[in-house]
Amino acid sequence: MEILYTLLGIIAVALGLLVYYRISRIKEDSPDLTTLIQTNHQLVSDRLQQQERTLRETLGEQQKNSTSAIHQLNERLAVIASAQQNLSELSSQVGQLQTVLDNKQARGAFGEHQLEQLIKDVLPTETYSFQHTLTTGRRVDCLLLFPHPPGPIAVDSKFPLESYRRIVQAKDEETRKLCRKAFSTDISRHLEDIANRYIVPGETADTALMFLPTETIFSEIHTYHDAVVRKGHQLHVYIVSPSTMWATLNTMRAILRDLRIQEQAGVIQKEAAEIAKDAERLNQRVTSLEKNYSQMVDEFRKIRISTDKITARAHNINMAEIDERSD
Repeated sequence: MEILYTLLGIIAVALGLLVYYRISRIKEDSPDLTTLIQTNHQLVSDRLQQQERTLRETLGEQQKNSTSAIHQLNERLAVIASAQQNLSELSSQVGQLQTVLDNKQARGAFGEHQLEQLIKDVLPTETYSFQHTLTTGRRVDCLLLFPHPPGPIAVDSKFPLESYRRIVQAKDEETRKLCRKAFSTDISRHLEDIANRYIVPGETADTALMFLPTETIFSEIHTYHDAVVRKGHQLHVYIVSPSTMWATLNTMRAILRDLRIQEQAGVIQKEAAEIAKDAERLNQRVTSLEKNYSQMVDEFRKIRISTDKITARAHNINMAEIDERSD
């Protein structure tokens, strides 16, 4: 507003000088000075009002645009602040995850937890047992309690992160080859341990699963380590990732559902056979009852004949007594 008043003052001074100049000219050229002064004064006043209105409208529009721009800027700053907070939280979570992954014991617990969540999300509670102790004294991360065949299947979680990191961080191809060889040795050792510890004849199935909680390590094995995969097949220990484990569990759930349907079908067939036997016995009893009933009806008919004869003879006796009295 101070700028507005300053501009209005400047315009007023300029118009005053213009009026003074015109008045001076008018004094020299026109006899009717009063009329001209009034006319010019009205003209100057009208122009001042018009300029003031125009200036006010311009300043008002600029203030409105500035307010809108400031409002949009505040909204964008709020979005930026929210994104920065999310990035800070994500950075903190990544840092926590890095801490977990750097600690071997915590990393193992992370893999076991992921395995538990996958199994709990797919299978009913009566079909698995976590941290199950076998008769050999070995404790497996999870035992899938399936009926024979195939029988209970052991699942052990492994997270060979250090040897995989060495592959990723290798500076040249020769170093990477050496790191991959060491990685293959580690995975092969895990497969052998699972086969020796968790495949128990007569107690578990003849197969077991090694669960890898990351798809990248699973992809590394199946892309560059065919010999390791073949060795797992020979040992009957199959490597699974979260996605393949999910598919495997869903297949197993479908098999369990089919087994339950077959069991229920057997129960239904057995009950239907018992119902047929009961119906047969009922039919025999109805036939026997019908036969007995027919005999009873015949006996009742004979009794009725006898009672009718006795009644007739009694009536004849009564009639004879009446006749004798009449005589």
